[in-house]
Amino acid sequence: MENPFDLVTLLSSTVAAGASDLHLSADSPPMVRINGGLAALGERAMTVDLCRDMINGILTEAQRARLEEEWELDFAIQVDGIGRFRGNAHYSRSALEAAFRYIPQTIPELGGLGHRASIFEICSRRRGLVLVTGITGSGKSTTMASMIQHISRQINGIIITVEDPVEYVFQNARSLVKQREVGSDTKSFREALRHALRQDPDVILVGEMRDPETIGAAITAAETGHLVIATLHTIDAPKAIDRMVDAFPGDQQPQIVAQLANSLEAVISQRLIPREDGTGRVLVSETLTANPGVRACIRERRWEQIVGLIEIGAKDGMHTIDEDLAGLYLSGAISREEAVTNARDRQRIEQLEREAPKKKGIFG
Repeated sequence: MENPFDLVTLLSSTVAAGASDLHLSADSPPMVRINGGLAALGERAMTVDLCRDMINGILTEAQRARLEEEWELDFAIQVDGIGRFRGNAHYSRSALEAAFRYIPQTIPELGGLGHRASIFEICSRRRGLVLVTGITGSGKSTTMASMIQHISRQINGIIITVEDPVEYVFQNARSLVKQREVGSDTKSFREALRHALRQDPDVILVGEMRDPETIGAAITAAETGHLVIATLHTIDAPKAIDRMVDAFPGDQQPQIVAQLANSLEAVISQRLIPREDGTGRVLVSETLTANPGVRACIRERRWEQIVGLIEIGAKDGMHTIDEDLAGLYLSGAISREEAVTNARDRQRIEQLEREAPKKKGIFG
């Protein structure tokens, strides 16, 4: 029987629908994610064989071999006339399935993403570790790409990225940008970071810190005078620090804590929240900058006090996610339900809402 599905057509439909992701699953129609929700592309379900053949048809021989050995594969594809996609092939109940994330060809301007002005000051730093955190699908890759694009226009230097896979493709501006993909340009994040220090970098982007070795290498690079921008899957700034330390055995943690206290510059945590009018999603963020108080808390492992320091750290460019949620709710951008659901501390939002000049009493 002729395959009724064509991947290029499905990817084109994904982009045309304004969707962020395409999901290919056995015994299900192709599904796309639009503004956080799922919708089917048609009604006909894909069979196990059709799904497998479609996915294998876009992989190279080396990628198929790696998938067969590891049962998981991250990759990127460029489709002429449509755009670039980050793909992940995986098995579910022994059936080969895949997810594709659309990567716009034009990197968004940093000022248009919804971050506060402090992100520009963070980008102006020349050394130390900057973390961009959030759950899957929270826009971390876009924020990091926009930061690198902004930095590349500001400094005359070398920027090295280590990604799995390469997502946004950068054009050289004042800086020379070298993009290295794990699996084709380097064997691992750890190896790429170890050798990057001998490649004369000014800025290093780490697509993901997955293991203690990569985390340690990133911290070392930040300590030795480089600006390192990396990502972690955590829901807020304090948990990012806790997770980095907790990744190491107990006997190594004191050293990592000391290194982090000295090298950490900032943590940008973000989420994408549905707009109240249903027209898309809006960015909600939290920013931690490492002032002396924060460094002392890290050194003494007083994680529970970090949120309080963020709340009083406005002069250092800090703000909590609750402040952002309250502001967006009061402006009518997001609903009451979204503000409360995503809040770290509902009482804090209520306090901020009471201090605002309008819409009093809504959270009661």
